[in-house]
Amino acid sequence: MIALISFALVVLALAGVPLFAIIALATLTGYYFSDIDLSIIGIELYRIADTPLLVALPLFIIAGYVLAESKASQRLVNLSQALLGGLPHGLAIIALVSCAFFTAFTGASGATIVALGALLYPALQSVGYSQRSSLGLVTSGGSLGLLLVPSLPLIIYGVLAQQMDMGPSFTLKQLFLAGLLPTLIMVVLLCAWVVWSNRHIKLKTQDFNWSNIWQAIWAARWEIPLPFVVLGGIYGGWFAISDMAAVTALYVLIVEVVLYREVSLRQLPGILQQAATMIGSIILILGVSLAFSNLIIDNEIPDRLLLWIQQYVDSALGFLLLLNIALLVLGAILDIFSALVIMVPLILPVALSFNIHPVHLGIIFLANLQIGYLTPPVGMNLFISSYRFKQPITTVVRSVIPYALVLLVGLALITYIPWLSMAFID
Repeated sequence: MIALISFALVVLALAGVPLFAIIALATLTGYYFSDIDLSIIGIELYRIADTPLLVALPLFIIAGYVLAESKASQRLVNLSQALLGGLPHGLAIIALVSCAFFTAFTGASGATIVALGALLYPALQSVGYSQRSSLGLVTSGGSLGLLLVPSLPLIIYGVLAQQMDMGPSFTLKQLFLAGLLPTLIMVVLLCAWVVWSNRHIKLKTQDFNWSNIWQAIWAARWEIPLPFVVLGGIYGGWFAISDMAAVTALYVLIVEVVLYREVSLRQLPGILQQAATMIGSIILILGVSLAFSNLIIDNEIPDRLLLWIQQYVDSALGFLLLLNIALLVLGAILDIFSALVIMVPLILPVALSFNIHPVHLGIIFLANLQIGYLTPPVGMNLFISSYRFKQPITTVVRSVIPYALVLLVGLALITYIPWLSMAFID
């Protein structure tokens, strides 16, 4: 019976049925055969909606959508280029750092490629980088930032793990702190690769000009404080996560709608509607996935999975290697939200049995899944980049291979050196 139900669910997924509907159907079917009252689904939906930390999610999403509709990306690139454009490979470093911050704030890797790519892709070629190198850099750079506040996948992992109430307790602030060093390592490794692989190319640099710097600073004068407000507010302990989300959303609305006037009041309802659609879908998926989590725990599926793993793996290092392989494969065939809601309930209890901290596990999860953005057959960044830059998908795949391999080196460091994730929270 289980095999038949699993086969039916796979068929529905391949047919394009929404993820929440598949998870809900699996949960309802499991509860029905387990003689559990189906009203538990409604209770889980209420429980997820009543989670204080989840208040931050819609507010950060709204801020991200408004930023994506403005010209903030152009001002960010102009400012970075004015400050670092005179350095050798300065533009490549600008591209990677800008992509990381923009992805973190908008919560969408694809939006980074669309918004920043239009500026960075031709700019990189104009200073001397090859088309292939420029394409790979912009495409892979779009996946950075998933480990930085206020990344949506990071918040979703935190909510899922906390709702399971297993292992050492942690706060969302600790999860945000844990992502700092891993993100820095990945950015530094990519920068080092760009510098080394293009060491024989003579690149154009722009003269250091104070006038250009002050013009860029003045143009971005209202957006420059935003990262300091968010990072300082959270890491400095001045605001709770939900408070910081409200401050961020209000600040972005005032800056883009009132001060810059790049997002008109007429546009705002449409932007809020798009954000509400995203918010609703995430909350619905989280609600049914938590009910599904209870089902698999009640049926001792994580325990059975642990017993099976222990037949072949007897150490935390072996488990982490197996986990990385599984997540890399999963990231190649599922989007990041689907992978999180399906795998976290299964893997978290097993990881705890190997004394792996939930915070470290979350960083490993997202570091793996961000590489999935660059991995065929469904790596989202590959298709967005192909469409945005009008390049064959095979060309895009070849261009990102070196960058993906560098990210795998970073993943190995993050996985097997827990201190990199836990340094600021112990």
